Amino acid sequence: KLVRSPSGLRMVPEHRGARSPFGLDEPPWVPDKECPRCMQCDTKFDFITRKHHCRRCGKCFCDKCCSKKVPLPRMCFVDPVRQCAECALVSQKETEFYDKQLKVLMNGAAFFVTLGTSDKSELMVCRLSTNQRYLVLDGDSHYEIEITQISTVQILTEGFTPGGGNTRAIGMILQYKVPGSEEVMQMKFTAGEDFSCNKKLSASWLAAMHKATKLLYESRDQ
Repeated sequence: KLVRSPSGLRMVPEHRGARSPFGLDEPPWVPDKECPRCMQCDTKFDFITRKHHCRRCGKCFCDKCCSKKVPLPRMCFVDPVRQCAECALVSQKETEFYDKQLKVLMNGAAFFVTLGTSDKSELMVCRLSTNQRYLVLDGDSHYEIEITQISTVQILTEGFTPGGGNTRAIGMILQYKVPGSEEVMQMKFTAGEDFSCNKKLSASWLAAMHKATKLLYESRDQ
């Protein structure tokens, strides 16, 4: 549904439980009476120097320090919104995730998946559901892991050398809670070595998953 707030027009799920796990809530604005000066450059506000609120952090700035209008998909804004320089930089970096990496996650990639301490693995296609709420694994077996239940993600790499040589993502270890239980499950994802598993695609998917995990942690910490 469309919702209008002081920050702008937003397109949000009708039910809060259906929202993206990577989303952020709108911040409360610092009240006008509490910010007689710009919170960046300390310029005093008056009739000529007006105050503006950053839509991402809610702090109060002058026009010079809060002039950029940048897309903010994590808060579901329909149009680009005013943000301070620091927040605009963060939002611009996130745009790559929404424009490119989110599509990579939804398209999926093939991995050998090992459950818990098992010594057997199964070739499965792993992808993010279109509503961004589930990690879907399809092979002979089928699993759906709720993104909000993921507790830790460890990306496995190879090729590291002392001094910071090039590394390549080759897999990940995922831990998540079973809904309705305190039990923690573990899955290991390993990129295949044969030609049927595109290594480049798998590495891109893992890089996108790494970024998604960072956004997930930020949303939880909000």
